[in-house]
Amino acid sequence: MSAATSNQYFYSAGKRKTAVARVKLFDGGKGEITVNGKKAIDYFPTRLHVENAIAPLKLADAAKRFDIEVSIKGGGKSSQSGALRHGISRALLLVDPDLRPTLKREGFLRRDARIKERKKPGLKGARRAPQFSKR
Repeated sequence: MSAATSNQYFYSAGKRKTAVARVKLFDGGKGEITVNGKKAIDYFPTRLHVENAIAPLKLADAAKRFDIEVSIKGGGKSSQSGALRHGISRALLLVDPDLRPTLKREGFLRRDARIKERKKPGLKGARRAPQFSKR
């Protein structure tokens, strides 16, 4: 049974910076991860991004148990990977609430709230002041 034909799934959303990942976890799959219509390995530029994204699955020993369909918008590839990790972690909690202490200890359930700071008036950037000249 492929992810496309099954209508039973666990849905969750994950966020990181400005990236939002909408995750559908299909139980009884082969471990295929589809991101915006492409395989995860083809979508992300490095293997490190993929490893970061599927870390919750490896921690829960569920890497081959689920097919995952993801829609990601916003951010760069690194923040999209973090958003996917957050979304997968939250979806795994819907499948098995007993995973909460394990995922929480690794920090996968906390939304990383760091975002780009706005530019301030009179400064060249968020904090960069114009060069000081004594004379």
